[in-house]
Amino acid sequence: MATKVHMEALSPTMEEGQLVRWHKSEGDEVSSGEVLAEIETDKATMELVARGDGLLRKILLPEGGTAQVGAVIAVIGGADEDISDVAGDGAGASAAAAPPKERQEAEAAPDVKAPETPAPQPTAQPGGESAAPAAPAAGGRVKASPLARRLADDLGVDLGRVEGSGPAGRIVKRDVEAAKQAGLTAAPAPVGWSPDEAEYEDIPLSQLRKTIAKRLVQSIGPVPHFFLTIDVDMARVQEARTSINAMLASTGEKVSLNDILLKAIAAALRRHPECNAQWQEDRVRRFNAVHLGVAVAIDEGLITPVVRNAHVKGIAQIAREVKELATRARDKKLTPEEYTGSTFSVSNLGMFGIHEFTAIINPPEAGILAVGGIEDTPVVMDGEVVVRPRMRMTMSCDHRVIDGAQGARFLATLKAMLEEPTAIVM
Repeated sequence: MATKVHMEALSPTMEEGQLVRWHKSEGDEVSSGEVLAEIETDKATMELVARGDGLLRKILLPEGGTAQVGAVIAVIGGADEDISDVAGDGAGASAAAAPPKERQEAEAAPDVKAPETPAPQPTAQPGGESAAPAAPAAGGRVKASPLARRLADDLGVDLGRVEGSGPAGRIVKRDVEAAKQAGLTAAPAPVGWSPDEAEYEDIPLSQLRKTIAKRLVQSIGPVPHFFLTIDVDMARVQEARTSINAMLASTGEKVSLNDILLKAIAAALRRHPECNAQWQEDRVRRFNAVHLGVAVAIDEGLITPVVRNAHVKGIAQIAREVKELATRARDKKLTPEEYTGSTFSVSNLGMFGIHEFTAIINPPEAGILAVGGIEDTPVVMDGEVVVRPRMRMTMSCDHRVIDGAQGARFLATLKAMLEEPTAIVM
C-alpha cells in the first residue's frame, strides 16, 4: 500500500517547512527510517525520514518550495502500484508551496513534466569560464533558492555563471556545490551603483525570519514591558577572567567576559526566582532551575540556544556549551531541545560597540537582559575623578510577572556579584 510522505512538524512551533534538499530521487528504493530530505523549519534544518518501504514514486514538492505541516510532499509505493489517487492528494499543497514565479509557470504549462534525467552540472572551460552561464530572470536577477544564495556567498561562487537545475531553471544547493568544484568563483564586487543594476532585490523570507516576525508581534503588543537599567564596574570581572584563563592555559580553553556574566546571571536568578519565571495565562510559573537562553545572531535573524541548569555549571563548562551551541546555531543544526525551554534570556551586543539597548521579551519568559559594551568611563571615587571600565545592562520585564522592586533587587544582586566575582560562588 502506498505511503504518503507528509511535511512533519519537526519543531514545536513549526507551521510550515521549506524543502532544502531531497536525499532521494524518484524511482530510488526507500526503507523506513531512512533520511528522505532536509527540511528548513522555523529554527533549524532538520532531517525528514521515511515512514514506509518501497520506491519513491512521486515527488510533489520541489527543492526550495514550502508546504504547510501535514501537506503531502511525496509518495512511496510499489513499482507497479497505482498511486494516482494518493499523488492527487498532494497536488494542491505542492502548487501552493511553490514560489510564486514557479507557480505561474506551472499553471501556464500544466502538462509539462519535469525531466527525470540527472541534473546538469556546470562545467569549467580553460581560464575558469562557464560553458553555459545561467540566464538571469526578468529585471537582471538570477533565480536561486535562499539556501543557494547563502551557500554561494560562503563559497564565493558567482551565481550569474551557474546553470540552475531546479524548477523553472532555479539555482539550488547542488548547482552551487558543483559550480564551486568547477571553479566558478565570483568576480570582485563592483563599487557604487550602476544604472544597469536592478533598483532593489526582494529577499524571500526564511522560516526563521517568519517565526521571528510572528513572535515579536506576540510579545511587544500583548506583553506590558518596562525597563530597568544599571551601570556596573567591570574591573574585577576583567581581573577574574585573566586569572581563570591563566589557569586554563594548559587545556587550550578560554572564557569570555560573557561566560562570566552568564554564570553571575544564573547565580542571581537563583536568589530571585520571581524573575526566573514565566507567564502561563492563569498562573505564574517560577523556576528553581535556571535555563539561560543566549541570543545568537545568524544570517536569517536571531535564535536563542539554551544553557540548561546554568546555576550548577562552572564558568569553563558554560563557555564550552555556549561556543558549541553558537556553532550549531549558525550551521542550523540545533535540535528543538537545544533552543526551547529557557526560563530567562540574555542578549549581548557589547562586541559590536553598542553602549546600551533594550531587548524584547521572548514569551512566555518574564524577563530578558540586554548587555552593552564595556567602556572606559570617568567616575567619582572617594572624591576623585578616575577612569573605570563600566558596562550598562537593561532588563526588560513583563509587568504581569515582575514588579519594579523585584527587578531592581535582582539587578542589585547581579551588580554586586560582578563587582566582587567571588560572590558568584557563595
